[in-house]
Amino acid sequence: MNTQGDKSVRGAKKDPLSSTQLYLKVSEIRDDTAILKNGGLRAILKTSSVNLNLKSEEEQNAVIYSYQNFLNSLEFPIQIVVRSKKLDLEHYIEKLKKIGVKQTNPLLQKQTFEYIEYVSRLVEYANIMEKQFYVVIPQDPLGEEKRGLIKSFLESIFPQDNASKIKDRHTHFDELKKRLSGRVNTVRAGLEGCGLRVDELNTQDLIELFYETYNPLTSRSQKFEPDAELALEQDEVPEAPTGTAAVPQAGA
Repeated sequence: MNTQGDKSVRGAKKDPLSSTQLYLKVSEIRDDTAILKNGGLRAILKTSSVNLNLKSEEEQNAVIYSYQNFLNSLEFPIQIVVRSKKLDLEHYIEKLKKIGVKQTNPLLQKQTFEYIEYVSRLVEYANIMEKQFYVVIPQDPLGEEKRGLIKSFLESIFPQDNASKIKDRHTHFDELKKRLSGRVNTVRAGLEGCGLRVDELNTQDLIELFYETYNPLTSRSQKFEPDAELALEQDEVPEAPTGTAAVPQAGA
């Protein structure tokens, strides 16, 4: 890795031959939705967690029954993902540095920078992990379930893409998006009824999630800037909707 060059994702060199993007099922991300190469859509909700050990028996039963009722009310499958990642306090440390620079009291300023150094060393050597919880909500193309088992299996191994599939995705996107939005509202209401905080990942969040998932080591040094305009590849389809971002290169 070239440590002297631009450490941003935009400045990183891309090698199409070494990229695993060709083998990913996700084709593009737009309108807060991950679009698969087979035309299916995926919305992802990030949820909080509940520590049942800190609740009384009555509160525990209430949460369990609420979750049970939520699962029984679903008429479509969902995927629950628990992700473990190394704790990243870079933004927190940068915020503290700005506060320390503006601090007029010399003693408080010294204590602020000592605290920054302590936190930095703690994160570096302690290898602190955090868990994140996601719920993936699918909306597959109409008639997708009627496809042959062998054909579906082969496409899951070799998710190739072509111009015809890209055109079909853009044609049926609006209809599938409406169906997906209804499912998202159903899942959100059910999880909130269990006492969880639920946030739907937007386009920026989805891109960062996939990038960090497929590039766990590179993403620590090559990060997306929150306010930067993403200059990602787009599907080369005539009259394609604007704002279509391709999935970040995996293995960059």
